[in-house]
Amino acid sequence: MSPRVAEAGVRRAGPGRPRAEGHDERIIEATLRLIDRGEPVTVNAVVAGSGVSRAALYRRWPSLTGLIADALDHGRVVPEFDPTADLRTTMTSMLFDRQVEARGVDYPLGRFRKRLELVMADPDLQRAYWESHARRRRESTLAALEAGVERGELRPDLDLDACLDALLGVFYYQAVVRGSGMDDPDARHRCRQAFETVWRGMAA
Repeated sequence: MSPRVAEAGVRRAGPGRPRAEGHDERIIEATLRLIDRGEPVTVNAVVAGSGVSRAALYRRWPSLTGLIADALDHGRVVPEFDPTADLRTTMTSMLFDRQVEARGVDYPLGRFRKRLELVMADPDLQRAYWESHARRRRESTLAALEAGVERGELRPDLDLDACLDALLGVFYYQAVVRGSGMDDPDARHRCRQAFETVWRGMAA
């Protein structure tokens, strides 16, 4: 059974006692256990799994959609770029040689696939995840591309947001449509060829 959001529309609580230390982590961990086991994420299940009261949960996450979005991003990292390094080399390394590091060493591939499943099934969760996490994580990569334009490595007329979608989109296509991972040599080859094609169009 796929995890689903239940008991939606949790009411927003007013000001209360100060937050107890460690509650956030326990709530996130309980939510992830439910997600990883393919069980429904409900208020009752999270409370039971975390040992945190309903009131404490409500104070931190007024809706389960926000909680699930935060849990799904737990362990992800923001890519870091050396501003002095060659941009093409840096991007190639990040996409093909440092995938685990770029995804987050504490973010298992199975959870990555589960995230895709959940956000595709729930438009509200998809929007929440984009606004709270995915868009923020793109900022460092977009900044690196902007620096590449300023250094003359990339064309000045590029829509960098669209370029980043093109560079990353082929990887998601392998996972979502073809059902292939980067441990598949054919999938890796397709992604590499797509990267080279897009980059040639971006290069100054």
